[in-house]
Amino acid sequence: MIEAFDAIEAAADISPSLVAGGIKVALLTTAGGLLAGIILQIGYNYCVSKIDRLISDMEESSITLIDSIVLLKEGKQIVSEDEVE
Repeated sequence: MIEAFDAIEAAADISPSLVAGGIKVALLTTAGGLLAGIILQIGYNYCVSKIDRLISDMEESSITLIDSIVLLKEGKQIVSEDEVE
C-alpha cells in the first residue's frame, strides 16, 4: 500500500494502474502473514494441549502418591489400581 501511495504522489494523479501494483503486494503480504499465523496457532494449540495432558497426568500421579503415603502411615497395605479391578 505504501508503494501505491508513493506512485500516486509521484504521478499526482489517481489511476487504477498506479494503485494495482501496490495493492497486489499488500494482498500477497497479508496472505503470507495469515498463512504463517494459522500455522503457528495450530502449533501453539498442540503444545498447550500436550502440556495440559502432562499436568493432568502429574496431578493424578501425585494424588495416588499422597494416598499411598497416608495408607502406609496408617499401617494399611497399599492396593494398586490393577488389584482393585
